[in-house]
Amino acid sequence: MTPSAASSGPGAPGLDIPAVTVAPGDTATTTLTIRNDSDIVEAYNLEVVGDCASWTTVEPARVSLYPGTSETVTLRLEPPRSPEIRAGETPLGVRVLPAEHPDAAHVLETTVHIEEFRELRTELAPRRRRGWLRGRYRLAVQNQGNTPAQVGFTPGQAGEELAFAFTPAKPKLEPGESAEVGLRVRTGKPVWFGSPMVWPFTVETTDDRDRDEQPSSYETAVRAPLDAEFVQIPIFPKWLLALLALLLALLLAWFTLVRPVVRSAAKDAADEAVRARPTPDGQQTPGNGNGNSAGAGAGSASPGTQGSGASAGADGGGSGAGSGGTGTGTGQQSSQTIDVQTSGGDTKTGSYTVPKDSVFGVTDIVVANFQGDEGVLTITFGDRKITTIAMETFRNQDYHWVTPIKIPEGDAVSIEVTCNKPGTPATGRRAKGCHEVLNVSGTLGSTKQ
Repeated sequence: MTPSAASSGPGAPGLDIPAVTVAPGDTATTTLTIRNDSDIVEAYNLEVVGDCASWTTVEPARVSLYPGTSETVTLRLEPPRSPEIRAGETPLGVRVLPAEHPDAAHVLETTVHIEEFRELRTELAPRRRRGWLRGRYRLAVQNQGNTPAQVGFTPGQAGEELAFAFTPAKPKLEPGESAEVGLRVRTGKPVWFGSPMVWPFTVETTDDRDRDEQPSSYETAVRAPLDAEFVQIPIFPKWLLALLALLLALLLAWFTLVRPVVRSAAKDAADEAVRARPTPDGQQTPGNGNGNSAGAGAGSASPGTQGSGASAGADGGGSGAGSGGTGTGTGQQSSQTIDVQTSGGDTKTGSYTVPKDSVFGVTDIVVANFQGDEGVLTITFGDRKITTIAMETFRNQDYHWVTPIKIPEGDAVSIEVTCNKPGTPATGRRAKGCHEVLNVSGTLGSTKQ
């Protein structure tokens, strides 16, 4: 582009610079002709001034001219692709400074038209979210163009399972300005069981300004859509299903296997305790209020055979004892039952005392904890401790001796019960107190010859 000449006085060029159009990131050139209208040899220094000075150069920057001669210089414009180079009209000036006549310095001016370009930089974080029904994401948007942008978002998903919401929906950004937009993704229905569902989707960022209003030189940087995923986790995880299945199996095992056995054992213990109690036919005699009594009955089973029965009562807080049996020779079979009922947190003792002029040879004992009580149970013969048992470890326990343990007259068979926690009998309702039954069997013989 060559400007037309105009007269300007001694030593000063009289030329103008034509207007020029340039796109950021590109290069545009124009020319300027310097002519010496003076009558001496003159050197001219050329300097670019104004907003375009940082990215405009003049080549050469100094020319020397004889009178009446001219030289053409080149102006090179290279605006960077940056939001700081705003689109529109920008003034450009070139100062021409004569070396011999500095007072005749002159600034030649023109207008540079900077074209528009659009560029949006978007980041999505995080790229993967987990949730039952919804997930939240953040979109960081920056306008890298040189003109204001009305930012819009276009989500994409293969099906129609997801709904999208942007806040704010369409932010307006000046060149170089940034904004953060919230994205909420929601599914239509929950996943109750099974494996997590993965829903991939995309987000495309656009400039929603009316493009019909833009000049033909409008330029946009196209960016690929952002990829992301929403992982929908089930309401009930796999480990919870496994736990529920295990609990159901244990419940079925209780009702089909364990509960019938417990009820049967409790029923057997109760029946045994009832059978060991005194009966009205005189075979057994109930104990008296002091806890000691003796009685005898005789009946013929066969010629030369005699039988007698003896019984003794036991005290000690909700306890009782009964006995019965038939005998031959020097001793008779005897069975005593000691029933102890104890409140929670209390300790009580039930006992059977060997009658006067007698010796009790114990061969068998059976202790029943048919309620499943918790606590401590101690069995003693006289001053000899036989055993101490944690009641929660058994329902029925029996001991047997080939050689009888002899207990002399006046000594007692005792059961001491400390009730920590009453159990649950076959009725299914927790008992108000502990209830234990001890049956002791052996031979009851006389010490008289």
